[in-house]
Amino acid sequence: MKKNVRLADIAEKLQVSVVTVSNALSGQKGVSEELRLKIRQVAAEMGYQARGTGETSGKKVLNVGVIISEKYLGDYPSYYWKVYQELSLIAGIHNCVILFEVLRHERERARELPLFATEQQIQGLIVIGEIGRPYLEMLASHQEFFVVLVDFMKQGIPLHSIMADNYYGMYKMVNYLIDQGHQKIAYVGTLKASNSITDRYFGYRKALLENDIQPREDWVLDDRTMEGQIGNIKLPQEMPTAFACNCDLTASELVNLLESRGYQVPEDISIVGFDNYLYEGLCDVKITSYEVDIKEMVRCAIKTVVAMVEYGTARTDMRLVSGRVVMKESVRQI
Repeated sequence: MKKNVRLADIAEKLQVSVVTVSNALSGQKGVSEELRLKIRQVAAEMGYQARGTGETSGKKVLNVGVIISEKYLGDYPSYYWKVYQELSLIAGIHNCVILFEVLRHERERARELPLFATEQQIQGLIVIGEIGRPYLEMLASHQEFFVVLVDFMKQGIPLHSIMADNYYGMYKMVNYLIDQGHQKIAYVGTLKASNSITDRYFGYRKALLENDIQPREDWVLDDRTMEGQIGNIKLPQEMPTAFACNCDLTASELVNLLESRGYQVPEDISIVGFDNYLYEGLCDVKITSYEVDIKEMVRCAIKTVVAMVEYGTARTDMRLVSGRVVMKESVRQI
C-alpha cells in the first residue's frame, strides 16, 4: 500500500519549513512565486494529495487538533470539557474542523505527538488546560502546525496563550467577601499545581494587603496533588469566616467537608469559587463564583489559529479574557 505523502516529506526534500510548504500549496502569502512553483511541482511529482483543505463558501477549511490532558477528565463533565464543547460549536463558523484527542499520561511522558498530528494533516493545535513543560517544548519545536494554549501559559516557551484573568478575577472575589464584612479569609488551592491556581493566590493576597489584612500561612490550604487529583482538604485549627477557593469543584468539595463537620454554608462559613461551572449534583449549595467568559476565550483561540495559518506567522504573546462576579447563595454578610 502506497504511503501518503505528507507536507513534512515535501519540506524535507526541499529543505524548507512545513509552514512554507503549507502556505505555498494553499495559496497563502509569504512565499515567492518561484518557490511556490517549485513546491507545487515537487508535490505533484511525489503524488501529494491535500486533505482538510476543501472549500466552503470560497473559504479554506482548516483541520484544527484539540488535546486535553486526561487528568482533567474524570467521571463527570469537567470545566475543560465545557471549554471544548464551546470551541467545537464556534469552530464551524470559522471554517474549522475539530479533531479531538485525550492526552494520556504515558503519551505525554513519552512526548509523543497526538495521533491526528502524525496520521492526518492539521494546520493548528489547541491545548486546553495546563500540561507539562517537556511536552510543550516538544510541541513548540514542531513546524508542521501552529499551537495555541487555552487557560494557561509557560514562561520561556514561545507559544501563544489565551487565559482567563485569574489574578484580577480572584482579587474581585476576595474584595466581594471583604465588602460583606469578612476579615478572616482563607485560600484553598495547591500552590504551583498550576499557573492558574498560583495567579489566583496572588490576586487573593493583593486584596488582603490592600485592605490591611495580614495573610496567614495556616490559611493557605492544599486542595489537590501536584498531578491534579482534587480532595483530602485539611481544615485549619482556627477557622476563618470565609474561604476563597481556586475553582468551583474545590469549593464543592469544601462545602461537603464542612457539612460533614457540622458547619452550615453560608450560615457559619462563607465560600466563593472560580469558573462558575460545576456539574449538577456535586453540591447542595449554589456557589458564588467568578464566571470565566468561555465563549470569548475559545473565539480568540480559533481566530488566532486561523490568522496564524493565513499569514504563516506564529504568535507568542498572551491574551487575557475578563469575566464577572456571579452572586449566588454561598456568602453571608456579617
